[in-house]
Amino acid sequence: MAGSLGTQGRPIILLETERLRLRRCTADDLDALVELDADPEVMRHISFGEPTPREYYAQVILPRWLAQYETTPLIGYWVAETRDTGAFIGWFHLRPDRIDPGPQELGYRLRRSAWGQGFATEGGQALVAHGFERVGAESITARALSANAASRRVMANCGLAYESAFVWPEDVLPGRTEAERAGVKYSVTRSSWLARRA
Repeated sequence: MAGSLGTQGRPIILLETERLRLRRCTADDLDALVELDADPEVMRHISFGEPTPREYYAQVILPRWLAQYETTPLIGYWVAETRDTGAFIGWFHLRPDRIDPGPQELGYRLRRSAWGQGFATEGGQALVAHGFERVGAESITARALSANAASRRVMANCGLAYESAFVWPEDVLPGRTEAERAGVKYSVTRSSWLARRA
């Protein structure tokens, strides 16, 4: 947990937007993370509604996230909280692409109470800019199940364009048919992102 805290004992902030603060996760976030994944609607397009077990968060996910800060401090998983109240609303990630080596991959998971307010786009756009300006990424990708129309809109709003269809590997979605594992990949290159900004 020490790698998540600054010299004043507060979580290290990656970046801030108009309404959001993205900061390093700490062990104190365990309850909020478990609660987030306990909502079947939040998990509908991730695990078909299955919650993430608390033990798995405590023993596997959180240790992996915290360790990543030590080796790659500008990328990883970041708790999203509102700047005005400090309320936990979910998380974002910018991490090495799990399927195609080379790009950084954008991801996000928000509480249902935060849906429809533009938070996913706001945080996603900030992380795309962070990826190109501070991390030095040459391209950024994002993936979702084909049926996840809301996530596809967010990816497009963040400047990523549809690249291809694919099927999630069985180890990601075990026990699901190929049709259920159908996904889409969106991406943006540094050159196209810079051209749009110009």
